[in-house]
This record gives sequence, structure tokens and C-alpha cells, in this order.
Amino acid sequence: MAIGRRLMTSSTEEQRAWAYLSGVAEPPSAAVRALIAAIGVIEAAQAIGRRRVPAGHESALDASSGRWEVVSGAADLDAAARVGARLITPDDPEWPAWSLLALEQSDTAVRGGEPLALWARGPARLDDVCAASTALVGSRAASAYGEHVTSRLAAGLVLDGWTVISGGAFGIDGSAHRAALAAGGATVAVLACGIDRDYPAAHSRLLSEIAETGVVVSEYAPGTTAAKHRFLTRNRLVAALSQAVVVVEAGRRSGAANTAAWARKLGRPLGAVPGPVTSATSVGCHRMIADQLATLVTCAADIVAMAAPDGRGDELPRPVRGLDRLSADQRRVRDAIPARGVVTIEEIGFSAGMDPAQARRALAEMDVLGVVVGDSGGWRLP
Repeated sequence: MAIGRRLMTSSTEEQRAWAYLSGVAEPPSAAVRALIAAIGVIEAAQAIGRRRVPAGHESALDASSGRWEVVSGAADLDAAARVGARLITPDDPEWPAWSLLALEQSDTAVRGGEPLALWARGPARLDDVCAASTALVGSRAASAYGEHVTSRLAAGLVLDGWTVISGGAFGIDGSAHRAALAAGGATVAVLACGIDRDYPAAHSRLLSEIAETGVVVSEYAPGTTAAKHRFLTRNRLVAALSQAVVVVEAGRRSGAANTAAWARKLGRPLGAVPGPVTSATSVGCHRMIADQLATLVTCAADIVAMAAPDGRGDELPRPVRGLDRLSADQRRVRDAIPARGVVTIEEIGFSAGMDPAQARRALAEMDVLGVVVGDSGGWRLP
């Protein structure tokens, strides 16, 4: 994976202009983007700062009326640098242009077009990790079933060489990120606040772990607080940066349904995981499946089939086989499980020559990786 880290120890006039425009109007701002396209980024920043814009671009003044005097591009770049973040602009090689193109072609481009710029924290190049990525989203109040299924899906995707994208929230989002990290893969968290803020605060450690190997990304300038409307705006980026979107759990009214709507609007394949018919957190998924808006998903292979129905080209890196990631104890445990049938932990421990507690720990780790399956009180191979 190419390294995308470019800390901003010093900034150019162009970077300061992009940073200023990123924070001067609430994203996404079609008016400011149009001004940049017309006269250039440095000139656009100067025009808004002087409150004089070319005829036909007065809407850019309206969009920036509340912040033009208080925003400082240099200060935002410094704030980003303090947390090890960088500013990615459309001029940068790292800009995920292909992924974001659908936002400009959508019939909602005026209110949901491309971001002006993206703030990123983490070593992964954003364009690289988005080249083979899927989003796993769902309810914040996830059930144990939903979290278990999410972990299985995320681990399976990582073992097949895919990046897992989600929103860093409680519930399904957190389970997706943790399972991807546990499987040794890359994961992307898309925030609805400034890149220098960890939201929710309880996920500060999780977001830091994501930023160690993957990338945390936001279109909001440093210092921006999370707000309800920003989560809805953020959802379009989750859908756009992914090659497919899967809703694991969603109630009748759920933020995940908004991400699903963006996926359909952007032409991204949409999947949904069925759940218990008695579960309120699966009502939204069942409705999407029943209305034929989403494909029924039960395993990572179903998601890969949606995201790459014709297979992936040779330009993508070959995935590391799941078995190559197993420790010595995990290999012994796997070898102790027959190709067919279910065996108990005691039987596995006896065959592998280890105590049941040691076998149980290995099985728990392998379950997250999708290498073994719990079945009727025992264990079997997938």
C-alpha cells in the first residue's frame, strides 16, 4: 500500500486557499466550487475575503457570509498538522477522483456534489484504499446478532483484499472497523466533524487505531463539531468512496437508510442483511430486500459478487490468503477440525494437543477472521 502521509509542516499559498475555502462555507458548497472553477482557488479565496466576486457568483458570498472573517486557512492547516493530518485537494495525486465522480453526475449534485477538499489522518493513500472498498453501515443501537454478522463480513472482506469503510459510530460502524483491524486489514472512517475531533469521544482509541494503518477522513475543517445535518451530508461520502454499500441492521427510520438512498442514487450496488423477523433493528433491511432495493447478503462472498460481478482487474493487489494470517496455535486448531462435521472444544483440544482454554482463545480469534464457524455448541470449517 502506498503511503499517503504528507504532514503539513509548511504550507503554500494554494494550500492555505484550499483550507480557507474548505471552512468558509458549510459543505458541500456548490457555489464556492463554481467560483473556484471559474477563477481559480487562490483568486476565489481572495474574492471571498474581499467580498467581491465576478458577476453570477454572488451565491458564494451568501454561502460564506457567516464565516468569511473568522476562518483562517493557515490556522486550520496548523491544527491539522498537530494531529498528524493532511489536506487532500483535487490537484493531489491522492484525490479519489474516480470514486467522487458519481457525486457530480448525480441529479443532486447542487446539494450533494463533490467535497471541496478532504482532511485525512493516517498513512494509507485514500485513492488506493478506495479502489477496492465496501461500506458496512447500520444501526448505532446494534443487536448482538448484528455486531456478530458485521464482524464476520468485515473479516471476510479484509481476507479477500477489500477495504472496509464506515462512519466510526457506535454499533455496526464500530464493529466493522474493529473486525477489519483485527483481521489485519485497512479500514476508513468517514467523520461528520473536524479531522482534529474524535466523535464519538468514546471511540477516540478506535479512531486512533484506524489512523495507525488506514485513514480517518472528513470534509469538515478542523474544529468543526458534529451535528445531525452533518451526519446526513457525510453519508454521501461513505457511499461514494465505496464500490458497494451493505446495510447490516437498520430500523424503520435509520441513518443507514439515508446512506442506502445515496448508494442507489450514485449507482452503487446495495445489499442488506436479513435478521430475525422479531427484531426492530432489521425492519429497514427487510423492507429494502422486499422492495427489491437491496440484494440479500449473508456472507462476504455475496458482497464481493455485488461489488465486482465481473471480477477485479489485474491492477488490484492480490489478497493475502486468510490461512496465511493464522498463528501457530490457530493452525493447530484448524488442523484439528475435520473437513466435515462439528466437533467440540474438548475434541479440538485433544486432537491439537492443547488445553481447552487455549483452544477456546484460538477459536474466538479465528471466528472473527471467518476461518471457523460456531455451530450447535461446536465448531466446523466454513
